[in-house]
Amino acid sequence: MTTLREQIDTSLPPGEAFAFIADFSNAAQWDPGVASSERIETGSGAGPVGMGSRFRLGVRMGGRVTPMEYTISTWDPPHRVVLAGAGSGVEAVDDIRFQPTPSGTRIDYVADIRLTGLLRLVSPFAGAAFATIARNARQGMERALDQRAAAR
Repeated sequence: MTTLREQIDTSLPPGEAFAFIADFSNAAQWDPGVASSERIETGSGAGPVGMGSRFRLGVRMGGRVTPMEYTISTWDPPHRVVLAGAGSGVEAVDDIRFQPTPSGTRIDYVADIRLTGLLRLVSPFAGAAFATIARNARQGMERALDQRAAAR
């Protein structure tokens, strides 16, 4: 298993930062490793994003886009959201915490990633690639949050 840790500071207040990031249908707007992201509707209507909400992401892996599905497993707005994802030989748990700062919000993002099936054979060599993916996602998140803050 690989654990990635990133920290982001934004001038957005915690509620706004939480609402944007916790809704993984927005992931393609901030994560360059995500080609597409959408909420998967269930039941008689979508309702607000919350506990149990599901998302389908097209994740860029090795020159191709592979599907992953994420489900919100912990929902504590505007403090914490945990999303569990799986698909195409990858399982991930993204634990995202939001805390107020004098100038906005600090976001602590921890992703535990486990390769499964045949991909687990390359797991010892994937650390550097995962670190690059995490750095690109952090930079993309900072840009997207800064743009939202500037538009307020």
